[in-house]
Amino acid sequence: MQRLLISIALLWFAAAAAAQETSPVPDPSPGEPPMTMPRLAEIIRSIDPEAQARGPAIEFTVQDIPVIVIADARADRMRAMVPIRAADGLGSDELMRLMQANFDSALDARYAVAQGRLWGVFIHPLSPLEREQFLSGLAQTVNVARTYGQTYSGGANVFGGGDSNGIYQELLDELRKGQEL
Repeated sequence: MQRLLISIALLWFAAAAAAQETSPVPDPSPGEPPMTMPRLAEIIRSIDPEAQARGPAIEFTVQDIPVIVIADARADRMRAMVPIRAADGLGSDELMRLMQANFDSALDARYAVAQGRLWGVFIHPLSPLEREQFLSGLAQTVNVARTYGQTYSGGANVFGGGDSNGIYQELLDELRKGQEL
């Protein structure tokens, strides 16, 4: 029985991968330096010149959506977070849907609960993080907040021929403006 389930899962993954639409992502810059907190802050300020640093956190806005990025160089971690709603009242059906989205449609972003709140988050080691990875993860995190309660999608890769890829691509292109860093 377990072999049958594994075979079915492998076939499903192969079919899903073959049917998946992808948006083109440029190759990372050759010789891109390791990500540092000052470099990350510079990228964020090119997105929102009014970004506010508060200790290890930087608060800024992407298309009217508040974003908080927290980085810790000693732990070599970075977290981009978008608040979505209070966690109170999330029922089991909703939590199940969030876990399903974390598996297939949220992509590099994730739904998470912390401090009594539902968040969209992108978590990555800091030093190997490349500019394009950060921008893509940020766009996906904004999109999981936008699509909460609807498609629950990070937007970069979706099954089918819907509008999500175009919406994601427009946001990613906007974030890339001025990114000659």
